[in-house]
Amino acid sequence: MDDLAPSAGTLADLGETAEPRISHRLYALKDRNTFLVADAFGDLQGMGDGLFHNDTRILSRFQLFLGSHPPSLLSAAIATDNVFFTSHSANQHLPFPGGAVAPPGVLHIARKRFLWEDRLFERVALVNYSRDDVIIPLIFEFDADFRDMFEVRGLSRRQRGVTHPPKIDGRSVTLSYTGLDGVDRASVITFSDPPFRLSDHRAEFMYPLAPESHLELYMEIGMSAGPTPTRERFRSHAAQARYAMRARRRHGARLRSSGRLFSEWMEKSRADLALLTTQMATGPYPYAGIPWFSTTFGRDAIITAWQILWIDPSLAKGVLSFLAATQATERSAFRDSAPGKIMHEARLGEMASLGEVPFAHYYGGVDTTPLFVALAGAYAQRTGDMVLIEAIWPQLVAATQWIETFGDSDGDGLIDYARGAASGLANQGWKDSHDSVFHADGRFATGPIALVEVQGYAFAAYRAMADMTKQRGEDEAAAGWSLRAETIRQAVERRFCMEDKNFYAIALDGEGEPCRVLSSNPGHLLFTGLVAPHRARKVAERLLGRDFAPGWGVRTLAFGEARFNPMSYHNGSVWPHDTAICAMGLSHYGERDGVVALTAALFETAASFEMRLPELYCGFSRKPGEPPVAYPVACLPQAWAAGSVFMMLQACLGITIDARTQVVTMVDPHLPIGIDRLWIDRLCVGEEFIDLAIERHGDEIRVVTEARAGLVVVQRPER
Repeated sequence: MDDLAPSAGTLADLGETAEPRISHRLYALKDRNTFLVADAFGDLQGMGDGLFHNDTRILSRFQLFLGSHPPSLLSAAIATDNVFFTSHSANQHLPFPGGAVAPPGVLHIARKRFLWEDRLFERVALVNYSRDDVIIPLIFEFDADFRDMFEVRGLSRRQRGVTHPPKIDGRSVTLSYTGLDGVDRASVITFSDPPFRLSDHRAEFMYPLAPESHLELYMEIGMSAGPTPTRERFRSHAAQARYAMRARRRHGARLRSSGRLFSEWMEKSRADLALLTTQMATGPYPYAGIPWFSTTFGRDAIITAWQILWIDPSLAKGVLSFLAATQATERSAFRDSAPGKIMHEARLGEMASLGEVPFAHYYGGVDTTPLFVALAGAYAQRTGDMVLIEAIWPQLVAATQWIETFGDSDGDGLIDYARGAASGLANQGWKDSHDSVFHADGRFATGPIALVEVQGYAFAAYRAMADMTKQRGEDEAAAGWSLRAETIRQAVERRFCMEDKNFYAIALDGEGEPCRVLSSNPGHLLFTGLVAPHRARKVAERLLGRDFAPGWGVRTLAFGEARFNPMSYHNGSVWPHDTAICAMGLSHYGERDGVVALTAALFETAASFEMRLPELYCGFSRKPGEPPVAYPVACLPQAWAAGSVFMMLQACLGITIDARTQVVTMVDPHLPIGIDRLWIDRLCVGEEFIDLAIERHGDEIRVVTEARAGLVVVQRPER
């Protein structure tokens, strides 16, 4: 996965063949398995943008013109709740009746749109602010290429299905395609008014508009024909879309702070998670990100659920249930699957269904399976919900069996990977671009590769199994899992630790040789609690030093390492979720000041991106007065970027919640810089709810609560 937003689930060389994405800002809407990416005008130009359904672009071009010219842009925005996109523009020159030319800037055009029930609704409103009558030649040009998402991302195909001639019917046009998989796909564009002229790819309207008067045109675009668009339909479905979004945002505890912008960051992140979360038969599930990864990913969803577990356990429940239901039961080199392995990615498009790519159900993630088990343990402690744990217990056992068998291909006690087929991912950790694992001299590591953080995830998985089996009354089994955890902990210290660098190698190659590279991966070891305290302090010092921390978060690779490039996908860029995991690791070892500094870095980055963190951004060092440098093809929004603020806040507070003992604990709580008060309302602890207020009084942080009967809030100094 490299330059073309190659995250989990892309082909190894995809970035090298990809066409460039349009450079100006894009705006995204989503509903279920449909999402829209358009420019600030609201236009689609077929360059990575479009209207997509089930990994197929069903509308590749949709542009508005006034006569032969596009309008002049005034502004564009997505509503705070992520339901509506609105673009404001003005006319360039327009002819008056009789041949005169209207001046620019007298005609206001407002495009407002939303998605609901896999259908695009749009209203175009025009107001004439001139003192003369105007004839408005309003034109829409449109097309649908029905390209699979992997084609849009740059993969070429030897053969495609059949594109049918458009069908024109008064006020609508149907564009259609039959894929090689035999599936008919269509895009039906319908207007509220019959166009003056309607052809295969163009609709022309001619509206007279008197001074200070206005008009509205409604459109709907879906995969099948529907009723004629009307103002009433637009308003009714808009209300439903907004109500549904509001309901999704109300899950879990509510967070407020004394800082307006910090609160805005939390609210926008919550809205992004609500936008990306899709209701599955198994419960809520966060799709990874728009545009490239708007589908089910295993690793991304587990991390996202873990980030907000402390304030909203319901997402973890949905994620665990879905991944248990899609667990592999057979071996396949093409899909990189084996019994017990947890899914990495699922795609619904034509190429996946035909097997042109392995991602219909793909299992090429070495870390997803131990993370699945570890999240189950964290969920059980957070909620006390052993009903779910019992329901997925066979899958948890199968997952741990995979860790110990297929996950350890050479029997050395470490979890490793090597792709089964050339069509799969070359690297199968979270840094899955082809150039992300290498030796200090720049040589690529040969497989099977054992990543350092994956051993930490396995350690966490074994400890989770020990805890859960103990809860099930199986003390002997619990002791066995604890022994496994200690065994892998010792192996990591013995084989990965670089004493001369006070750090851990990123990986061991197939010959057992350490890749002596300074990367952010050992920060994930801190997150799992594997590292001995005296070594953790040294790792923390490194991660917080200038080579790793450019002022915007934690770099994926330290400055000065071979292959360091601040503009790369994984070799020097900054990923918010990676920074949050590292911060949580620092918090586990009492490094609160460093956590607060990293929180400030992410907050200031979010402020530069209108309070919304992208998937990643460039790792250039911070310069006075200059913003962070964007990575041009990053997903925005992305789930684990949106969830980062909540893990950062948990790391600052040092808060843990144990529903089984009904205890909320805060160890040496800190507040982010500039925040004097933080309120946490309706925090669920078992069957009860609690409200907390964390306040700064000089150098002291106090926790104020009205604990209900049976609930205990404990504030302790640093461990």
